[in-house]
Amino acid sequence: VFSFQTVPSFLAVPHLTPCSLPTGAAGACRVTVTQPRFQEADSSSNVSLPCAFSASGCSSSPPEVLWFRFLSNTHQDLCTPGCADHQKYKVHSSENNILLEIKDLTVDDNAVYICGIAFSDSDSPLSKQTGDGTVLMVTGKQHSNGELILMITASSLLFLYTSAVLTSFVVYKKKMPPPTQNVALNQNILNNLQKINSGRKIFQAIAQELQKQRYAQNCQQPVSIHPQYLNL
Repeated sequence: VFSFQTVPSFLAVPHLTPCSLPTGAAGACRVTVTQPRFQEADSSSNVSLPCAFSASGCSSSPPEVLWFRFLSNTHQDLCTPGCADHQKYKVHSSENNILLEIKDLTVDDNAVYICGIAFSDSDSPLSKQTGDGTVLMVTGKQHSNGELILMITASSLLFLYTSAVLTSFVVYKKKMPPPTQNVALNQNILNNLQKINSGRKIFQAIAQELQKQRYAQNCQQPVSIHPQYLNL
């Protein structure tokens, strides 16, 4: 059963000083990210997961490329942007095309892989986006077609469920509006869950948080977590 305790700690909202707030020049920056829905590969082989993006109104600086994945009940950072396991994962970039290379596949690599693109010099919410995610299925001779279909279906449903729960958490962790606006807020939450655009919203929160922390460090201001989030 998914629990909010599995949400990464850096999703908590910090208190920022004025100098830590970014003032990006590329305010109209807009990013679109595309990923294939499914990819299948053999056990013990290598695979490259593609990710393509387009950008308009953004700066000429190269964007940050982030990869993470969802397993059955947890989230893992893979490359944000540096890869945690250089022997297992490697990111290849060529203009607007990104590849995540995963080596020596095992069944433990079955997951939903999310690619994110962030132009850190822009404060536009649309400058930090993700694709819809790629369901990677590592197969072997022991799997029948029926088993593969079942695994793909289960992975897809798991991704939708996990994304919906994480989106709900991201929305509720923000400062609540006055009581007169609570009804409208609840309706917006339901609409967001129904649209299942959770991956993009999750990544925006992650990328913006990383960016705010970087600005805070440049200003030599400590980043603190509000006490109400310490017990999540």
